Amino acid sequence: MAKRILLGGILGGVAMFLWSSVAHMILPLGQAGIKEIPNEQPVLSSMQAGLGQASGLYMFPGMGVGPDANRQQRNEAMRDYGQKLAANPSGLLIYHPPGAPALTGGQLMTEFLTEFAEALLLAFLLAQTRATTFGSRIGLAIVIALVGVITTNVPYWNWYGFPLSYTLPYAFTQIVGYTIAGIVAASFLKTQAPQAAAARA
Repeated sequence: MAKRILLGGILGGVAMFLWSSVAHMILPLGQAGIKEIPNEQPVLSSMQAGLGQASGLYMFPGMGVGPDANRQQRNEAMRDYGQKLAANPSGLLIYHPPGAPALTGGQLMTEFLTEFAEALLLAFLLAQTRATTFGSRIGLAIVIALVGVITTNVPYWNWYGFPLSYTLPYAFTQIVGYTIAGIVAASFLKTQAPQAAAARA
């Protein structure tokens, strides 16, 4: 069974990676909800002047308190934050200074290893379940996908304002990826279902 789990995880990870590549490079799913800034050069110059080499994740407008602020200062800043939001644009900014590389082999390898780990864990969970039919295991894979999608995408939409035009296509991409990996893994595990069920009985 361990070999089947490993094989299902490896091939499921490959299938998930291929689907992700198709979704991002061929289908419009990878670009859905992402816009370019009109007349971006003044904005880029302003960011570089203000942030320099300080790569990071920024919230704007800021609370206006330093990292050593106490609870009272933070509470006071929070009370005034609504006025800042009413008078200023708001959002999140992921900033990297000039010199960041484009698509690299290391990024692709990290993506593949991530999806391999996801597919391997999925295959392991499918092997442990009492679901003994091919269809029920696919159903479980979809439920696992929904848990992951809800855990990440819904809070990003709710708290940080990620647009639905980005959130829904990205969630769809994840669900399809898990479903494909689940089909691959279940195809290797299904022949073991009767023995596994008997062993648990």
